[in-house]
Amino acid sequence: MKTLFRRLFATALAAGSLAAAVPAAAQETRIKFQLDWRFEGPAAFFLAGKAKGYYQQEKLDVVVDAGNGSGNAVNRVASGAYEMGFADLAALMEFVGNNPAAPSKPVAVMMVYNNTPAAVLALKKSGIKSPADLNGRKLGAPVFDAGRKAFPIFAKANGLNLPSINWTAMDPPLRETMLARGDVDAITGFTFTSLLNLNARGVKDEDVVVLSYPDYGVKLYGNVIIASEDLIKRNPEAIRAFLRAFTKAARDVIADPDGAIRFVKERDGIIDEALEKRRLRLAINTAIATADARAETFGDINPARLALMASQVADAFQTKTRIDPDRIWNGSFLPTKDQRNILGK
Repeated sequence: MKTLFRRLFATALAAGSLAAAVPAAAQETRIKFQLDWRFEGPAAFFLAGKAKGYYQQEKLDVVVDAGNGSGNAVNRVASGAYEMGFADLAALMEFVGNNPAAPSKPVAVMMVYNNTPAAVLALKKSGIKSPADLNGRKLGAPVFDAGRKAFPIFAKANGLNLPSINWTAMDPPLRETMLARGDVDAITGFTFTSLLNLNARGVKDEDVVVLSYPDYGVKLYGNVIIASEDLIKRNPEAIRAFLRAFTKAARDVIADPDGAIRFVKERDGIIDEALEKRRLRLAINTAIATADARAETFGDINPARLALMASQVADAFQTKTRIDPDRIWNGSFLPTKDQRNILGK
């Protein structure tokens, strides 16, 4: 009888322990997060927080999925398939400007690429040295490429004859190949994507001309973290928690970018680690730890600059309605300024 009693007591104790554990697990908020692109170097900013347990410390269960373009990331968050995502701010502005009646419009809650990584790239042998040399040339890029869509802004800033420039469309994997072959005179693309893709095709850095948009008068913002309207209304604290964890991870990645590539390798075992280390460093140097980012503080924006970009995007993308910058951005979820002081000198 005593043995039976001890067994029943142990069973009840185990059941009680299990019951106590369920509410603790239930406290975790699940967030599906959509990246803008594949698991490449810059994805380390989001994967590090998962690998190091920063999201879990904030009682979040975060799932990070690879993407296939900023436009799709915006659409998936708008549809409710994902609660949060990473996308080019211009793509978000375009969606809002073209879908005024959409029942759910994502909102930018944190700036990551303070300066757009978009650039025009050409081979030196083409004779292109400056924006003026693009007049009358053949440029190539996928139709949805951020640099191509914003090219009218670049053209206006540099006094180019836009009608004289001819465009060729292609799938993303062919862009750098066509430039290397001479099928087009120049391409648009993110610096840390197209330059490294050209390297992979045997083109050396010293043989490439890079006309980055920020260097030639186009101060567009780049990629931002976006959140769904539903999550903002239903659980704003989850957004604050996510951004706190992300900021801690970003600090670590900036401090040790080479070491952070292991988190990308865990998600895609066939990546070229040396290549992705370089890509991540390029992303940090050209888009994240910039002079503008230090002036505005990591994660935040300048309202006047945001308003100008909204106007420029509406004109260049020919959106159905004008874009209200206050509808695009909500900085109330950001960690404190001290917590976001992660860029160093």
